[in-house]
Amino acid sequence: MITDRQLKDLWFKFFSAHNYKKINGYSIIPENDPTVLFTTAGMHPLVPYLLGEKHPEGDKIFDVQRCLRTNDIDEVGDDSHLTCFEMLGCWTLGECNKKEMIKLSFEFLTGKEYLNIPKESLAVSVFAGDDNAPRDEEAAQAWRDCGINKIFFLPKENNWWALGGGIGPCGPDTEMFIDTGKPACSENCSPACDCGKYLEIWNDVFMQYKVEKEGDKPVALKKPNIDTGMGLERTLAVINNVKSPYEIGCLKRALEFVRANSLNFDERSARIIVDHTRAATFILGDEKGVVPSNLGQGYVLRRLIRRAINHSRKIGFDTVNLILLSNMFVEEYGEDYADIKLNRSKIEQELNKEIDKFAKALDEGFKEFEKVIAGIEKHKLFAKQGEVVENIISGKAAFRLYDTFGFPIELTKELANEKGYIVDEEGFKEKFKEHQEKSRSLNAGVFKGGLADSGEQTTKYHTATHILLAGIRQLNPSAMQKGSNITCERMRLDFNFDHKMTDDEIKYLEKFVNDVISKDIPVECQEMSLEDAQKSGAVGVFENKYGNMVKVYTIGNISKEICGGPHVKKTGELGKFTIIKEESSSSGVRRIKAILSE
Repeated sequence: MITDRQLKDLWFKFFSAHNYKKINGYSIIPENDPTVLFTTAGMHPLVPYLLGEKHPEGDKIFDVQRCLRTNDIDEVGDDSHLTCFEMLGCWTLGECNKKEMIKLSFEFLTGKEYLNIPKESLAVSVFAGDDNAPRDEEAAQAWRDCGINKIFFLPKENNWWALGGGIGPCGPDTEMFIDTGKPACSENCSPACDCGKYLEIWNDVFMQYKVEKEGDKPVALKKPNIDTGMGLERTLAVINNVKSPYEIGCLKRALEFVRANSLNFDERSARIIVDHTRAATFILGDEKGVVPSNLGQGYVLRRLIRRAINHSRKIGFDTVNLILLSNMFVEEYGEDYADIKLNRSKIEQELNKEIDKFAKALDEGFKEFEKVIAGIEKHKLFAKQGEVVENIISGKAAFRLYDTFGFPIELTKELANEKGYIVDEEGFKEKFKEHQEKSRSLNAGVFKGGLADSGEQTTKYHTATHILLAGIRQLNPSAMQKGSNITCERMRLDFNFDHKMTDDEIKYLEKFVNDVISKDIPVECQEMSLEDAQKSGAVGVFENKYGNMVKVYTIGNISKEICGGPHVKKTGELGKFTIIKEESSSSGVRRIKAILSE
């Protein structure tokens, strides 16, 4: 049986042996990407390099990346859904040698030193072709050369990759499956079926094309790429022939811990506790400093923690054990994500704070429940003649108890039953569905690809962020970036600061940035080792996300930072800088929103 640690080590060993360079996984919070709250895929942080930016570590790279998706949060607990997962990825930038990549894929899957899967158990799918791109005979032939005979040509919906919305780089892919040996469900049985005969374990994406704007046909990319991705947990379940990721490795050990410390064990609740605590540990331990709140990433984090607490209460799993469970994850993942280990005390502190806050919220929820009942009883007393007031708690009231105070519907029903009331569950479900759709939109977003909108204006805002941060450091030398969000219309910067900025401080910052702009200072870029960058005085805002080689952008004697984003050539290109808002982001962290104009 292969464990999660073993699979990672095999991945690292294999691609290192084939002259690929290992890079550090990136933050779980996207940088300069307003389209999503969290890093949703292994390739997500690498979009600038897939669009032509040169990567400091070269053209052949690989990593393991923590990811988070919450659009299916209510499905967590079954055999396949996770909010938090890891992706093993490798990239060939600037060329698209399908034969070489498929040969490597075959070697990793079947090699005795690696996954050792019999080639007879493998099946693959390739793009069948359409009016916009030809049938991928090149990929099919490469598989034949490897001795694979089960090759399925499938349409675009199965074997074509594109960024959300279809704009940007795109191209055919080839997907790899294990044939379970189950009988074919029909004459047309293929990996496109849901019958369970074929289980996906890996895919290679050939980014050969680009769509310029909606409605356009794909055109050939001048610099094509190959992006491969293997979902760690899913692959482990498939190759170990188990039904779910909770039956192997770290997740199995975590589930066993919950089982051993529960008074009334329930498999689904335990899985939710394990998944959500791991996700919360990843978010809290991230270098960008997200904490529970009622907005954005903080809201998702709070929801994850409180769902874990609710299910802990349900099965008699003392919430103190959530801290111990989180510590298990810190130990497990600290080897791959150094910031998690570095922020161990912060993770524990914030979890404890949220557990205490939620306990108080539940107390307030009990009071609110009594108010709901009192309101109905009062309505009965003052009802008009002939009006019937039933003992029903409305779906709206039940959902408010859930959304505002964290009351699960089961708790509301139980309390209602004690008082001779029933709950309008259908009404609750309608409100819940509305909330779900909003959450899906908020949490998942539509991934348009990091800096896929990195046009001229976004690049200007990115450069302006560096200058603004340099100005902030004039006021507070210890100030560091805690997060940023850049669109083509405005910039937003979060940074540590011990007080609300005064009007004079805001005016100072505006003048500082505009003075730098007026001097039209060149923005210079150098590639060097991380050690040399630090020795040169370069500031690494989130240093441990970088590899051994980094890019250092220097703006005169104003700013010198390690950064991978796009920049203008000279500061004079930026225009006029205006701060439109300064506000609190979280405890000890301030936020500035600003715009550039001609």
